[in-house]
Amino acid sequence: MGSTNRARWSAAALFVVGLVACGGAATPASDAGPDAPLATLDSSVPDAAPAPEAGAGVDAGPDARDSQAEASPEAGPVTCGAEKLRVVAGNLAGAGGTYDDARGVRILSGLRPDVALLQEVRYGDNSATAQRAFVDAAFGPTYTYIRGRITGAVDIPNAVVSRFPILDSGEWIDPAVANRTFVWARIDVPGPADLYAISVHLLTTNVGDRERQARALVDLVERLPAGTHVVLGGDLNTTSRAESTLTVLGQVLVTSGPYPVDQAGNGNTNTPRSRPYDWVLASSRLDTCKAPVAIGAASFSGGLVFDSRVYAPLGDVAPVEPSDSDSPLQHMAVVRDFTLPR
Repeated sequence: MGSTNRARWSAAALFVVGLVACGGAATPASDAGPDAPLATLDSSVPDAAPAPEAGAGVDAGPDARDSQAEASPEAGPVTCGAEKLRVVAGNLAGAGGTYDDARGVRILSGLRPDVALLQEVRYGDNSATAQRAFVDAAFGPTYTYIRGRITGAVDIPNAVVSRFPILDSGEWIDPAVANRTFVWARIDVPGPADLYAISVHLLTTNVGDRERQARALVDLVERLPAGTHVVLGGDLNTTSRAESTLTVLGQVLVTSGPYPVDQAGNGNTNTPRSRPYDWVLASSRLDTCKAPVAIGAASFSGGLVFDSRVYAPLGDVAPVEPSDSDSPLQHMAVVRDFTLPR
């Protein structure tokens, strides 16, 4: 990430980053237990996750690490362009803690994101071939992606999938949990600035752990090159929109409303629709260019929380089926649209 030497990244490397075949049946997704070893985070530079097998191509982080390489917005007014960017965040794992039951695949296909920030991405035998098949089914063969490493049955990796070219990508260590990493991609979106997309999955245990993860993310985002756009999203496991985790993230990203809701006006995203677990957050210049999410004749000014049990008509999001959001392990997808600044 942050490298200007794009030639060193081959298409094959982008497709197989972090993909390690894992034998045996997938276990249901869960947070690592209290005895799991905690990863460490270097406070001076963005750290890399432990290296996957040879050829995976995971980078240690941005090349731009001097004191000026921050994600603070550029001076001057923001001019929003005409190019649309749809970002979807989704912890959509279904039965068995995998995407094998195709519910999440249908939802992602129906929502048609340009960039997706996914959690708990396990599919088939977790090989590179299986992961490519998942991306093809949910998005299409022209999309590129990075998924975090899988080294054992308890790993529940994050992923970034993009319609636009991924120029650079990799993993940062999550300082509070051992079975997943923060996954990032630098994406060549239309316009003068690249987009840094970061997929995360914070802990359920307590707000103190989530704050620690949020502080690590703030430190990492602050080290990204100035003038670039940032979206960070995923399963934050936040119990309310006033949680201090969001106050921390608000140092570098916009966490204020209006917030995404479903057609019934409910903005909560966990399975029983009682807590706002899932988010798409943007840096200030990009958030200034937020746009209503339009699907068919419907328009959602603050973004959409998608629940197949509520949304109508489902024909507008084909091939989604009515029960696709009814998995006991699944959250609701969050959709936000932007027009890219010029």
